[in-house]
Amino acid sequence: MKKNIAIIMGGYSSEYQISLKSGNVVYNTLNKTKYNAYRIHIFKDKWVFVNDMDEEFPVDKNDFSVMVNETRITFDCVFNAIHGSPGEDGFMQGYFELIGMPHTSCNMYQAALTFNKRDLLASLKPYGIKTAESFYLNLGDAIDEDAIVAKVGLPCFVKANKAGSSFGISKVYKKENLKSAIENSFKEDNEIIIEQFLDGVEVSVGVISYNGETKVLPITEIVSENDFFDYAAKYEGKSQEITPARISKDYEEKTRTVAKKIYEVLGMTGFSRSEFIFKNDEPYLLEMNTVPGLTNESILPQQAHEAGISMENLFDNAIEEALKN
Repeated sequence: MKKNIAIIMGGYSSEYQISLKSGNVVYNTLNKTKYNAYRIHIFKDKWVFVNDMDEEFPVDKNDFSVMVNETRITFDCVFNAIHGSPGEDGFMQGYFELIGMPHTSCNMYQAALTFNKRDLLASLKPYGIKTAESFYLNLGDAIDEDAIVAKVGLPCFVKANKAGSSFGISKVYKKENLKSAIENSFKEDNEIIIEQFLDGVEVSVGVISYNGETKVLPITEIVSENDFFDYAAKYEGKSQEITPARISKDYEEKTRTVAKKIYEVLGMTGFSRSEFIFKNDEPYLLEMNTVPGLTNESILPQQAHEAGISMENLFDNAIEEALKN
């Protein structure tokens, strides 16, 4: 008996176009002999099932079912491909947990925590996870450039606290440019984080639940053609993503150990991808993504391929793990 899988994609944030790409890759990759796959677009003004003719059928939010030509379709599992809100920040997870629907991402609390960079980094510090010096601002706070520079130095990064895909991020070299960078970040979120610049090798590592165990995937080295790993570097080919990373065995072992520790300390399930920069031969955590990009060019699928896991196997395992939980 084939299982009905709803692939949710889109979302409410600036990342919706990337999410649609990820969701369509999942849709085209899932084993059609094992699953009936349905593309579900989640937007602020509509939740709809979109068929192969691009016809739209509204989702009944009471039970997440769809009526198609007088036939009600219910789902066995949801494959979450929404980057940003509401798929990566806990809202969809909370909804699915309330209606008892299995889904491929982590639980509501872990999603909300990891999406909030400030809270994530603060919660991991007691476990010895190293992070950059940071300064927090909320919308409406007085901006004291001298205090910011005294805490984090220059250059520094100004980031939206709850946004992905490098939206709302700037690298600032001069104190007089801080204000415009802060205003740019506030376009994405009402909370921002200003971080010390760490000058070192940047790596990204996926950790997933695989066959019932925590599996650390091969590490990717990020070499941006731009000044940092910004949106263009991530999605417009302005970077080299080298898997496996050209790092020493010592660096590799340290990264694998800390990435696995973070995943297990947080009680994670599903996919995750964490970013680190090396400083004084130690990996410093920048952030964690719990719904990473899933296109053929995306980092986590590259890492899975290097580990001998096909895209079909990667997605199939995510569904099987969700159905077990």
